[in-house]
Amino acid sequence: MKDRLIGIDAGTSVIKSVAYTLDGKQLAECSTPNIYENLGNGCVEQDLDLTWAKTIETLDALVSKLPDLPKRCAAIAVTGQGDGTWLIDNDGRPVGGGLLWLDARAGDLVDTWRVTEHERKRFEITGTGFAACQQAAQLQWLIQHAPERIYATATAFHCKDWLYYQLTGERVTDTSEGCFTFGNFRNREYSDELLDLEDCKTLLPPMLNGMNEHHPLTKEAASITGLLQGTPVVLGFLDVICTGLGAGLYDKSNAMGCTIMGSTGVHMRLAHSANDISLNEHNTGFTIPLPMDNVYAQVQSNMSCTLNIDWLLDVAVDLLSSQGIQKRRSDLLGSVDEWVNTSSTHGDLLYQPYISDAGERGPFISASARAGFIGLNSTHRFGDMIGAIVEGLSLAARDCYSAMDGAPREIRLTGGAAR
Repeated sequence: MKDRLIGIDAGTSVIKSVAYTLDGKQLAECSTPNIYENLGNGCVEQDLDLTWAKTIETLDALVSKLPDLPKRCAAIAVTGQGDGTWLIDNDGRPVGGGLLWLDARAGDLVDTWRVTEHERKRFEITGTGFAACQQAAQLQWLIQHAPERIYATATAFHCKDWLYYQLTGERVTDTSEGCFTFGNFRNREYSDELLDLEDCKTLLPPMLNGMNEHHPLTKEAASITGLLQGTPVVLGFLDVICTGLGAGLYDKSNAMGCTIMGSTGVHMRLAHSANDISLNEHNTGFTIPLPMDNVYAQVQSNMSCTLNIDWLLDVAVDLLSSQGIQKRRSDLLGSVDEWVNTSSTHGDLLYQPYISDAGERGPFISASARAGFIGLNSTHRFGDMIGAIVEGLSLAARDCYSAMDGAPREIRLTGGAAR
């Protein structure tokens, strides 16, 4: 009986595989930390082979927990972190590390591009602002500064596309990522105008919608994952879209919203047609097709959300360690609510939550944006700083919705910090 599903999610810092029943009940989960490298000068990369090896590790652990899973698995779906550039050659081998969404090396290029006449045209076609985290910008940077990598490349993937290739041998991407890099969101196809302008056409794999197309698990992938050859594998949409749909973003009768309070802050507004998309004058945000026909998520995303909280907790961990007190960040998370509730700043201490080295992308784009406290004085304590950060993240969310014609009547909240 084929009555089980497997979902794979390759995040920036954690990779997990989860088994479900056909009606969505979770049966088991296996996860493992992932690793990325800060190489300096804004360069942040992840090892492709290591990411695949860690994915195999989670699948193997899942089969160990549920020994009958291979024969009962109806399908496997894979999603993962968005943006970024993961290059492979003709033989399917990685060409260097995968450039992540955290990578800021293309920041100067983006700043130059955004003052040209082409930027508005690009925005009107893709519905998406040009930012350093995107594959379009990163490919242009590589063409200019690392042409040897481009010469060796046959296909430009995103993270989940690389895993799908390892599972099926197919070089494809999906419409949620393909459209906001080089596509026209209205017809969900690559834009010839953009491809001619940026000279990347030969590197881009075909786009598919996993609702309609899938491929079988290869013999090689089956042998190393413990699953059965021929099991259908579905390329899921971008991770934030999967999260939004899981949180209830799609509603046939209402214009819903969804905010994901994760490493980044992602704020989505449901649009029931392409005509409902509102393109702001600042050329910022994302327009992402949903799996359903003529339905979209309009998105504004601030680069760093819980990363701001993590930073201050890490400062505390380092301070305690210097005094011989060993704590982990996770040990301090349980105190965040108490610190926030006892904070006495009442809005007189403000925090700009731009802690990412890549700057900011929503609701404005600036690779040089940085975090900072405003109004800090001698009476403020650690809890006040935590409170200001949490309030700053709330204000950042409001800023993002304001750039999309205001917040919807109802917003679903999800992500790690939703607690």
